[in-house]
Amino acid sequence: MNRQLRTATSLLLCGLTLCSGCTPIQPFYFKEDGDLSHYMDVATNIEYPDVNAQPIADVANAQAPLTLANAQDFKIWDLTLEEVVRLTLENSTVVRNLGGRINDGGQNISTTAPEALTAGGGNAITTYDAALTESGYGGNTGSQFSGRGVEAALSEFDAQLDSSLVWQKNDRPQNFGLAAAPNFFNPLFRQDTGRFTTGLTKTAANGSTFEARTNTNYDQNNNGSRTQPSDWFANVEAAVTQPLLQGAGTEYNRIAGPRSFQESSGNFSDQIDGVLIAKIRTDVTLTDFEAGVRDQMRDVEEAYWELYFCYRDLEARRIGEASALETWRKVKAKFVIGGEGGEANTEAQSRSQYFNFRQQVQVAQSNLFAIENRLRFLMGLSVSDGRLIRPADEPTVAPVTFDWATIHIEALARREEIRRQKWTIKRRELELIAAKNQLLPRLDLVGRYRWLGAGDDLIDVPRNGIPPFLNGSTAWESLTSGDFQEWEAGLQFSMPLGFRLGMTTVRHSQLLLARERAVLQDMELSISHQLGQTIRDLDLSYGTTQTNFNQRAAAEDDVQAVAAIYASGRVTIDLLLQAQQRRAQAESAYYRSLVDYNRAIMRVHWRKGSLLEYNGIYLQEGPWPGKAYFDATRRARRRDAAMELDYGFTRPNVMSRGVYNQTPGTAKGAAWEGPVPTIVPEPIAPAPSVPQASATSTSEFAPASEFSDVGSLAELPAVSTMEPASAPAHPTTTPAAGVAATGAPQTAPMNPFPRSDVAPTVVVPAGSAAASSVPNPFGAPQPLPAATAPSVVGESAAYEPQANYATTQTAADAAGWTGGQR
Repeated sequence: MNRQLRTATSLLLCGLTLCSGCTPIQPFYFKEDGDLSHYMDVATNIEYPDVNAQPIADVANAQAPLTLANAQDFKIWDLTLEEVVRLTLENSTVVRNLGGRINDGGQNISTTAPEALTAGGGNAITTYDAALTESGYGGNTGSQFSGRGVEAALSEFDAQLDSSLVWQKNDRPQNFGLAAAPNFFNPLFRQDTGRFTTGLTKTAANGSTFEARTNTNYDQNNNGSRTQPSDWFANVEAAVTQPLLQGAGTEYNRIAGPRSFQESSGNFSDQIDGVLIAKIRTDVTLTDFEAGVRDQMRDVEEAYWELYFCYRDLEARRIGEASALETWRKVKAKFVIGGEGGEANTEAQSRSQYFNFRQQVQVAQSNLFAIENRLRFLMGLSVSDGRLIRPADEPTVAPVTFDWATIHIEALARREEIRRQKWTIKRRELELIAAKNQLLPRLDLVGRYRWLGAGDDLIDVPRNGIPPFLNGSTAWESLTSGDFQEWEAGLQFSMPLGFRLGMTTVRHSQLLLARERAVLQDMELSISHQLGQTIRDLDLSYGTTQTNFNQRAAAEDDVQAVAAIYASGRVTIDLLLQAQQRRAQAESAYYRSLVDYNRAIMRVHWRKGSLLEYNGIYLQEGPWPGKAYFDATRRARRRDAAMELDYGFTRPNVMSRGVYNQTPGTAKGAAWEGPVPTIVPEPIAPAPSVPQASATSTSEFAPASEFSDVGSLAELPAVSTMEPASAPAHPTTTPAAGVAATGAPQTAPMNPFPRSDVAPTVVVPAGSAAASSVPNPFGAPQPLPAATAPSVVGESAAYEPQANYATTQTAADAAGWTGGQR
């Protein structure tokens, strides 16, 4: 029995297993052909949009960037700052700016690529922004220009024409009837109707609504109670609605836009976005555009003077490289013949000094290429086009003075950020006015007058005088006879109990206004501190420029003296090498401070809101299509011939102080009305005429190991010179207010030049008479300070201030002024 039970159980389990079967992962289909090309194995792919957008020529035709490997593949392109600004504005449909600032000697900006647009193109400032804001229609486009423009806000006051024509067929049984009059109410009702209406509605600026409308109705049915089986009704009516409390007045309707009685009685929050709000939005966009152009000009001038410094810094490094190479040659010659001064450690020191300068030249030249590329980006040019931009203007060394009280007031009045914030405050004030209006009950005066007519037909030309609903009567004859006239007049009232939404709206608007006013106060505080810092930096830069110039002259004298003593064998070579290093550093530090001084002048104008005028840039509206001028003239003539409608006390209050004056002012902030003196700033004296070593590819210099068996100086690396060229003539410009040039005009210095293909020449020793001293552009040589107490810059004999100093060149020369009263 147990064996039979086990057998039966096993058979039962096998049967159950076979009945349940095995379910495959994929189902089986009899007609499957195996072609799954229509199947997409993923739901979301990274795809490319089908947009045909051609790049500009400067991108499509861009050449390889300038590097140390191709440092000869370019031509010099001398550009003045005025030309750079002009090219920048011509190529600036999108206002470009650099992601970093030019600080710390340019390292911040020279080692980073422009990332502002690629990181967030949606926030870019363009020449289209004002037009986009002005043409906003109120829809949500996913951008900051989704609001309504002035024209869209004005459209709420446009006249609206509406019309409708509807025909209808009714065929239905009716559950009623009279035994005495079985056809009086036909149990099988059949009807044909037609409705035609046309109306014109106009909302006025004070909130009134005017309406003129005509209605025509046709009715034909089978009811036995009718005199005629069909009839026509026609009427012409005029209506007016005038808000008396909420929604009344020109001021409110221009701030928030018109609001109907039905909208008010619905007790919902309406967006305050009328004509005045749209106008403020446009003014804010114009201010943002002006600030963007201003910041772009700041970046352009920063990059321009930084590029000038890169050339001067490269020049200083090449001077040091040439001097170090000449010293190494002399020591190497002594080392080869075993003479005194040619010891192994001396030769290693001189060789190390040379390669140290060579590394500095390579870094300086690569940094020059990078800064030039940043200037190209701001100008809207290609990354490389076979030309290397070289500044043709020389930085000024004339002392610039600003009256603090004047420029402080000017900054608080002209800064774009202040103007933008004040527009925001004006908007909050207008919104508060509109919010307070919504605390009033809604009370509207309504009136309607109607002429009515009815007849068997709608219209017939000859008048027959038949009363309505008789055979041959017409609805239009009855209408025009004036026999049937209707009117209505009354008041509509609506008021939420408690005004909870209105009180919340007013409180919110009050808090917004308080916030914006607090932001304005702190913004003025911030601008005041920013301006103070720029004045501090201006004086510091001028003082350090004077000090670094004296340090530069002292370093040159130091090199000459140490070279002479080393030639006599009384000092070791390390002192000469250190002196050469200090001379290169002093040269670079002088031009660093000189460039910082010119940038500080620019920053003062930037901080006080006059940078665009300082660079001769004025913003104006671009040309419109010819049809726009034609339409504007037609509307102006129409307005001139129209009857003036004075809204009286409902006229809005003043919200703007007029057109912003972009005319540059004097140092005191007022517009200059007299003749402008022409002053030529004193140029910087040229550097010593010392041939420079070239910094190109690494193949031009042999490794140190290859000089171990050199037998003569002729086999050492050759030194190429810098290409000489005449300096560009300094342009005669009109100085900004407070700028004065001192001293007699001198010859403008040469810009440093890249390597040319002229034949190599022998470097003049640094200690020889050929290396002349550099003239002082700041006046007489500065003596050593007294030993008793440290003197203050500007109080020594060389910088004695003059009480009768005038702001013109002639007065300064007549007074014999040599320093600067700041």
